[in-house]
Amino acid sequence: MATSTMLLFPPNISNSLFFSSHTPLFKIPTSAAAASSKTTSCRRLTFTVSASSRALQALIFDCDGVILESEHLHRQAYNDAFAHFNVRCPLSSTDQLLNWTPEFYDVLQNRIGGGKPKMRWYFKENGWPTSTVFDSSPESDEDRAKLIDILQDWKTERYKEIIRSGTVEPRPGVLRLMDEAKASGRKLAVCSAATKSSVILCLENLIGMERFQGLDCFLAGRLKK
Repeated sequence: MATSTMLLFPPNISNSLFFSSHTPLFKIPTSAAAASSKTTSCRRLTFTVSASSRALQALIFDCDGVILESEHLHRQAYNDAFAHFNVRCPLSSTDQLLNWTPEFYDVLQNRIGGGKPKMRWYFKENGWPTSTVFDSSPESDEDRAKLIDILQDWKTERYKEIIRSGTVEPRPGVLRLMDEAKASGRKLAVCSAATKSSVILCLENLIGMERFQGLDCFLAGRLKK
């Protein structure tokens, strides 16, 4: 009976994956011991498909964390927004601007999804902040929502500036993987839960218009399926 297998690779081996010009493409070890012996002893991983396996037909890339390491870029954009609007939370240090450290943001982004929910959760825990948006901490739901909307909109534009700056590069091996997969006849797709405009911006600047327009499928934003 044919079975399907999903292979998940952690970020620290992203630079070691490559396509062979010979088909078939993937060979799945028949035991955990065999898999361990092949993946721990070599820096580069080579895969071929056995005759009994189904050939790989497509690669689907996420954007954040796959095509680019973006966590620190989002954190930078949030902190720039907090500095721009002089955001200070009463239950933290009132003498210091709000600044999310790498250690804190790593926990936060794995706990709370979405930029606005992140800030709303943080302000509930640490007190609604003073800022240049309001003279005092907002008390009504309407004012709190307005503050978050303004911070998020500014943060989004700042993130776009960072992406356009030319200092951001895709993760090592991603472009080569895309090109070799395409050359071997496999289909390529990008599917992300991030906003469509953000993903388009990243793809245009990081993989180039030719690769972007050559994708067989592109999905982003809120999708039902």
